[in-house]
Amino acid sequence: MQRYRSFTGYFIRKYGTRLQKVVIDAGFSCPNRDGTVGAGGCTYCDNRAFHPGYSTPDKSITQQIDEGIEFHRVRYRRAGGYLAYFQPFSNTHAPLERLKEIYRPALEDPRIAGIVVGTRPDCMDNQKLDYFARLSQEKIVMLEYGVESCYNKTLRRINRGHTWEQARDMIIRTAERGLHTGIHIIFGLPGETRVQMLEQAQILSGLPVTSLKLHQLQIVKGTAIEKEFASQPGDFVTFSLNEYIDFVIDFLELLNPEIYVERIVGEVPPRFVNNCPWGLIRNVEILRLLDVRLEERDTFQGARYIGREKEQAPPGC
Repeated sequence: MQRYRSFTGYFIRKYGTRLQKVVIDAGFSCPNRDGTVGAGGCTYCDNRAFHPGYSTPDKSITQQIDEGIEFHRVRYRRAGGYLAYFQPFSNTHAPLERLKEIYRPALEDPRIAGIVVGTRPDCMDNQKLDYFARLSQEKIVMLEYGVESCYNKTLRRINRGHTWEQARDMIIRTAERGLHTGIHIIFGLPGETRVQMLEQAQILSGLPVTSLKLHQLQIVKGTAIEKEFASQPGDFVTFSLNEYIDFVIDFLELLNPEIYVERIVGEVPPRFVNNCPWGLIRNVEILRLLDVRLEERDTFQGARYIGREKEQAPPGC
């Protein structure tokens, strides 16, 4: 029995084959870095920690695709195709005509089945959404929004530069066009309690979210949040590994069972973080521990979801 709606196997079920994401760094910035809405970027962020070595903006997109496919051929031999994942920074932070030029090498590559675009709610508009909707008639299109928190107080504190209302509006407008709507949320941001973090499951469950990536806050060296964590540790909720797994299960119980869970943890290379409280455990092992703990607690995604009918079975039954 599958106890949560895992993203594993999503591409096979929807498109008939396994698709592997090839990360592309197209040289974008973010509006809270370049002065559009602010400067300094998110307080927790160092994008070097979030993407592979083959993906650097000094290489052409074609070169990154070539090297990325070669990289994944060794690691994931069963991939039947590839998606160009425009991941670092905000990948719609440019006029639409410029975006078309940037995406073109990936879209014209016969090995690439479509694109995944990581961005922010304030870097999207109706014109861009309409473009992605038209493109989705020919190619796979997945949009991922960095939301990080449903609370404006938190968003201001981490220097996001956008509001929850902007995020909520963009989630709705994206889904209305039939586009895959993915979002990111971080657990452990300063000032948030466990109760507030859990309440986000109910908030997100009422929105047309396709998939969700959950991350624990990792304190990256050299970031503003490293200094904040050192000076105000009481403002942060921290988790041991076992505490985090139980917390994620509590969150999943409240989450709409129709939402795919694409990730429950983030992985930052140890050289980037100021400590590794969970050791060097990999994501696959954490997922195994999650499965075991779900069995022990005999629970599942949506078990306490407010919109759930009592007779509804766990995902996958």
